[in-house]
Amino acid sequence: QVQLVESGGGLVQAGGSLRLSCAASGRIDNINIMGWYRQAPGKQRELVATITSSASTNYADSVKGRFTISRDNANNALYLQMNSLKPEDTAIYYCTAGRLIWRLGEYWGQGTQVTVSS
Repeated sequence: QVQLVESGGGLVQAGGSLRLSCAASGRIDNINIMGWYRQAPGKQRELVATITSSASTNYADSVKGRFTISRDNANNALYLQMNSLKPEDTAIYYCTAGRLIWRLGEYWGQGTQVTVSS
């Protein structure tokens, strides 16, 4: 089993920045992909960014150029640096991981709230 705990959410004004963190514990040696999803009120959960064990990254078009995903293997941590935040970025952000590249979503954190005011 893998446990994921997010932190770093909060309230920020439009144009501001936040850095989300995800602390991973348990059988993390088998994890080959990690990522961030978000879910806004009344909307479906959407993929924000992913990073593989080989450091290959992928981003949703809506966050390209503004968000950066990174991974600190030594500290078993995943990060999401969010810059130039917009009100439409308001959502609960979830950290997720998978043992296989095509199985992102096998493990989930509890989520952290990000609210961007206009």
